[in-house]
Amino acid sequence: MMDSQAFQLQIDNNLAQKATDIFSSLGLDLKTAIELFLNRSVQVRGIPFAMRLPDNRDNSSSDAIAAMKNMSRMAEEAGVANMTLEEINAEIDAVRHGYVKA
Repeated sequence: MMDSQAFQLQIDNNLAQKATDIFSSLGLDLKTAIELFLNRSVQVRGIPFAMRLPDNRDNSSSDAIAAMKNMSRMAEEAGVANMTLEEINAEIDAVRHGYVKA
């Protein structure tokens, strides 16, 4: 029989309940989930998931806005900024079928 050590952990009740619910749906109890975490930590010799500080800016939204502004500028320069969806689809269809507007 393997030696064991008593381990006491004090965590927020809400967090414990949420984690217990998740682990229960996976067929695990909280003790087993914690043991899995500890075993995996030993295997990888560290925390078994990436730990990174968050970037101070929201890249996804600022990059998306910058891309949209760039596409709008390019559409203006190409003279296609005011095309309707039907006109855009007609252009795509023409290119796909090898027809070029004169």
